[in-house]
Amino acid sequence: MTNQPYDVLAIGRSGVDVYPLQVGVGLEDVESFGKFLGGSAANVAVAAARLGNRTALISGAGDDPFGRFVRNELARLGVDNRFVSTHGEFPTPVTFCEIFPPDDFPLYFYRKPSAPDLQIRPDEIDADAVRSARLFWATVTGLSEEPSRSAHFAAWEARERRPLTVLDLDFRPMFWDSPAAATEQVRKALSHVTVAVGNREECEIAVGESNPHKAADALLDLGVELAIVKQGPRGVLGKSRRSSVTVAPNEVDVVNGLGAGDAFGGSLCHGLLHGWSLEKTLRYANAAGAIVAGRLECSTAMPTATEVAELAEQTAEEAVNV
Repeated sequence: MTNQPYDVLAIGRSGVDVYPLQVGVGLEDVESFGKFLGGSAANVAVAAARLGNRTALISGAGDDPFGRFVRNELARLGVDNRFVSTHGEFPTPVTFCEIFPPDDFPLYFYRKPSAPDLQIRPDEIDADAVRSARLFWATVTGLSEEPSRSAHFAAWEARERRPLTVLDLDFRPMFWDSPAAATEQVRKALSHVTVAVGNREECEIAVGESNPHKAADALLDLGVELAIVKQGPRGVLGKSRRSSVTVAPNEVDVVNGLGAGDAFGGSLCHGLLHGWSLEKTLRYANAAGAIVAGRLECSTAMPTATEVAELAEQTAEEAVNV
């Protein structure tokens, strides 16, 4: 355990993203690729670190060259990798995508029969680090298999539902036996967290509602203090018991939309940690997501605080002048 608490401690997926360097071409015809750090939790950790937060990741990687790449790249991008365990039974996962802008980005996960980040055990959780972190971030994917599922609940038990315990409702159907199995675990997890964030489809898995306001209300009724529902072109809704805010999206020429949600997450962490208003927090998070959607890669595309502020404040100024 370090002497100084982390601003952001995330738990979940890490791996290697292999993205085509040709846009609008199927994988069978791609001629060259780029290799990048990937995994939702890893990307959120990088995004938060890029904005100046002291950040660490709890995850797993294989005993292989890609595992070394994951650890090295996390460190290079400002994320403490001391909690990334080596699990030799399974290789470090690789994810391929196809890029058909503006809204078609098929993903191909190579994570079978399992992945090292799903082998995190409860006894590997540094309870002191989890308890003392200013913000603890987890994703639904980590609940899809044991022993990762038990490790997540062990971390939440140590956390004792302290403020800024965030669950990303990130639902990937290929990781689950059925939507009902995911719903069962998400409902259990929601009793341990204070903030939930997801899109309309993910909210439907979590609480059976896809209407943004009804979904947010259902999350609040389960004890969450802040519910954030992404609505695509209709913007993002943030709702607590005291306030409700909808923030319009930024217009962007999309190159690759896959990293936008993780950039949003990292910026959301930043706003929550700094006690910003809900409107400013969501406006900046939207701006961060838009910036990354306009770039090819995910982790190495995460914007700086200056870049986010410039776009977010420009958006606010334009809204005033309409």
